[in-house]
Amino acid sequence: MANQEDIFKKVISHAKEYGYVVQSSEIYDGLSAVYDYTQNGAELKKNIKEYWWKAMVQMHENIVGIDAAIFMHPTTWKASGHVDAFNDPLIDNKDSKKRYRADVLVEDYVAKIEAKIDKEVKKASKRFGESFDKSQFLTTNPRVLGYQEKAQSILKRLGRSLEAEDLVDVKNLIEELQIVCPISGSKNWTDVKQFNLMFGTKLGASAESATDLYLRPETAQGIFVNFLNVQKSGRLKIPFGIAQIGKAFRNEIVARQFIFRMREFEQMEMQFFIKPGTQIEWYEKWKELRMKWHLSLGMGEENYRFHDHEKLAHYADAASDIEFKFPFGFKELEGIHSRTDFDLGSHEKYSGKKLQYFDPEINQNYVPYVVETSIGVDRMFLAIFSNSLKEEELENGTFRTVLKIPAVLAPTKAAVLPLVKKDGLPEIAHRIIDDLKWDFNVIYDEKDAVGRRYRRQDAAGTPFCITVDHQTLEDETVTIRHRDTMEQKRIAISAVNETIANEVAIKHWLKKTE
Repeated sequence: MANQEDIFKKVISHAKEYGYVVQSSEIYDGLSAVYDYTQNGAELKKNIKEYWWKAMVQMHENIVGIDAAIFMHPTTWKASGHVDAFNDPLIDNKDSKKRYRADVLVEDYVAKIEAKIDKEVKKASKRFGESFDKSQFLTTNPRVLGYQEKAQSILKRLGRSLEAEDLVDVKNLIEELQIVCPISGSKNWTDVKQFNLMFGTKLGASAESATDLYLRPETAQGIFVNFLNVQKSGRLKIPFGIAQIGKAFRNEIVARQFIFRMREFEQMEMQFFIKPGTQIEWYEKWKELRMKWHLSLGMGEENYRFHDHEKLAHYADAASDIEFKFPFGFKELEGIHSRTDFDLGSHEKYSGKKLQYFDPEINQNYVPYVVETSIGVDRMFLAIFSNSLKEEELENGTFRTVLKIPAVLAPTKAAVLPLVKKDGLPEIAHRIIDDLKWDFNVIYDEKDAVGRRYRRQDAAGTPFCITVDHQTLEDETVTIRHRDTMEQKRIAISAVNETIANEVAIKHWLKKTE
């Protein structure tokens, strides 16, 4: 486990050192679970959002985007169920005085069982070599089957208890599993209590007349309350979707794991409005489409899995997460939910306004059903960043740190390096930059020996280095070096733009999803 913790520490320090992520207001000792994206981080984040928006909105004729306000009428959150039901089950350890999410303590316990299964698989694959059949091993090995059964029964019981709001049983489960506090190592737990996660604020000039508002805990409600505005102004026919990228806020008591769980975060959500009765086929279709989008980035099929929910939200009739293998194990990256007509139906009830669709094909009005896809920008950022950070041993026995961010998302696409700071080489380098900057984010780098500059750009995640040398003066060619393979070749200056475009264009990457 220490190894995974060490990897994660490297991820956090690399993010700071190379201009990706730092703790918010760090000069004042920071603010817990709030982070700032610095120069490279801001670019990577922007590129992730663009990659999602293009795939979700631009590539679908029946999906449009909106940008709703963070503040909403307070009744919105009554209708959505957040005022009454947006709670986390929390438990305190009496010795360390630390507070934990009770469900996360149990899930972490199950993750340790899953790690034991992985260990068994590794041992067996070493023993059997080429002839090893992993799927057969997982379904026949008695020890593995025992682990699987234990993990499933724990998660089932947790799901049942949370759904029934049986917090006593959640505590019993923690005690029966003999789960200890990660800090004090003691099993001295308080009872489990519910805690509402919404941030409250006030709207108005004076305390007496101010209205109680909330910072939105999710972006979806901005889509639901605008359902009719968008449908009518866009003359949209069902099935159609409304997408949105925006900030949301949750008063996470147990925020942890860097940018995985934060108090201020960003979501990319799409609500797909459909005819009642068609929800399961659309739910399956969106599961498939979203997984294809993730796999298009080439981060390894083995790093993703679907996890179907044992415990469904009160409004859902099906829910699944796409989980990603973070340095701390498989965790939720994106949720796909069949939300039935709960949202629009509830806003109809609370607002007294009809939120229905007239379907000309069957000549009747109905409240549409919804299938939702919802992904955290920050979690996607962490998945990409942690998966891309590699330590590689080279042929000469030295090591390099390289950040193999998918080229389409890389903050800087190319660094232009003059071999020396004289003989007209910097001038040519600047001329190349002036041409490339119309299409790509590029930088100029002249400090240190060229080998050290290559290493620096590798660690920063830049896919290409373009070196201007004395031969450039003679024949207008440069050396272009690929970050991932370190392969170098000479090409004409006039071919540089097209060479980069072939590697980084969104079109080439997204075509893999077709």
